[in-house]
Amino acid sequence: MESMFNLTGRIALVTGSAQGLGFEMAKGLSEAGAHVLVNGRDKDHVANAVSLIKSSGGSAQELVFDVSVDSARAAALSTIVSEHDRLDILINNVGLRDRRSIDEVDGPDFQALLQVNLTSAFLLCQEAVGLMRARHWGRIVNMSGLASAVGLKLSPSYASSKGALESLTRTLAAALGPDGITVNALAPGFFATETNATMVADEDLSEKLFSRTALGRWGKPHEIAGAAVFLCSEEAAYVTGQVLTVDGGCASYF
Repeated sequence: MESMFNLTGRIALVTGSAQGLGFEMAKGLSEAGAHVLVNGRDKDHVANAVSLIKSSGGSAQELVFDVSVDSARAAALSTIVSEHDRLDILINNVGLRDRRSIDEVDGPDFQALLQVNLTSAFLLCQEAVGLMRARHWGRIVNMSGLASAVGLKLSPSYASSKGALESLTRTLAAALGPDGITVNALAPGFFATETNATMVADEDLSEKLFSRTALGRWGKPHEIAGAAVFLCSEEAAYVTGQVLTVDGGCASYF
C-alpha cells in the first residue's frame, strides 16, 4: 500500500505550512517520501516546523517568504530552481480569514484578502507551471473551504475568494492536462487547529457544529494529510479539476 502513494524524490512547496493544516500536509508529504519546502513569514515558526518534520524522519527545509509580495515570491522560486532545479508539487495553503459581514468589510480589506487568497495562489501557479512542464509532471492543490459550498453569512469576502479559487482550479486543470499537470482543490471543514482554538473551546458552538455534521465532531488536523498525499500521488493521476471536501459530512448533512 505504501508504494501506491510513494512521493520519494518529489520536491513539494506547501505555503503556510509552519502550523495548522499546512503543517500536517507538509508532514504527510514528507512521510510519503517528498522533500518539503516549509513556508511561512515567521522564521522561528518555520524552523520549528522543519525541526519537527526532520525529527520524525522526514526531509524538509525552510523557505521563509510572504506569498503576497512579488519580489519575495520570485526570490523563493529562484532558490528552488538553484537548489533543486524542479518543483513537482505545489499546495497553495496560505490564506486569510475574515468573519465580518458585508456591512463591515471595506474595499481595501477585501482587496488585501483577495491578494493573499486568490492573486498569490494564481501567481504561484503561474510561476510553478514552467518547472512542472519541463518534466511533464506536476501536482497543484489549492486550499478552498467549506464557505465556498455553503452560505456562511459572516464570511462574504472569504467565501468569494474561495469560490474564485475553485473556479481557477477547474480552469487550470483544463489548460494544464496536456502538460501532465493535475490541478485539484481541498475544501476542509471545521478542524481543531490552533487558529480555531477559541471556537473549539466554545461548548455551545461545538454542540451546534456537531448537530450539523454527520460525524458529530471537530476534524483532527492530521486528518487532512491523507487527502493531500492522495492528490499529489500517482494514484491520483486521473483526478483533475476536482474539489475534495474533507468536512466530516458537514456540507452534505441536513
